[in-house]
Amino acid sequence: MRYAIIADIHSNLAALTTVLDDIEHRGGADEIWCLGDVVGYGPDPRECLAIIRKTTNICVAGNHDWAAIGKISISDFNPDAAAANQWTAQRLSDEDIEYISNLPLISESGDFTLTHGSPREPIREYLLSSGAALQNLAYFETRFCLVGHSHQPVVFTCDENEDCSARYLLPDSPVTTKESRLIINPGSVGQPRDGNPDAAYAIYDSQQQLVSLYRTPYDIRSTQEKMQAYDLPVRLSARLSYGV
Repeated sequence: MRYAIIADIHSNLAALTTVLDDIEHRGGADEIWCLGDVVGYGPDPRECLAIIRKTTNICVAGNHDWAAIGKISISDFNPDAAAANQWTAQRLSDEDIEYISNLPLISESGDFTLTHGSPREPIREYLLSSGAALQNLAYFETRFCLVGHSHQPVVFTCDENEDCSARYLLPDSPVTTKESRLIINPGSVGQPRDGNPDAAYAIYDSQQQLVSLYRTPYDIRSTQEKMQAYDLPVRLSARLSYGV
């Protein structure tokens, strides 16, 4: 079985469709798992939600998803994120709102736990350090956990003594699932923040027992032009060119 793992699409239709095409080009996937934040920041929330509803087998809720339907406050969002989220909320249909409201915070499939931020705090926590990864081991029972939220592809490897180490997940360095407990972030489809503007996603091959990261360029300019047409914050548009 092959599982495509996507996260943090953020209403970026060009990035999402390019990633789905790339998945098919690489042999397809038996299932697609989404780690939340389908909406927020970008210009195509409804279109991205429609695709996610049709293509994903599992999708969990992210903080921008919940904020767009009023399930959490945007008081702790920066001004640009808050403005984009308010714009997004005005464009969602009743069907969109119902779909988001029914998304779980945590889901399990086989050896994997899926969540947006962390198993300890699914909506808000950014897993950025090996110390935080270590603390989160007690909050999930499966061998592996998949997270998003930070927009950075990273893997935390935790040994039998529950010592965790962190490294960036790179396209030429797949992660084996034969040993250790792992917490894996596949990076962001729609707004990468690791200095590489190319859309990021991962594929887990259960037969080979490998998780591989892939990067694919997409038409950034088309997304930026839409954002400018909708008067979305300039900084959110500009950052797409630099992956920050």
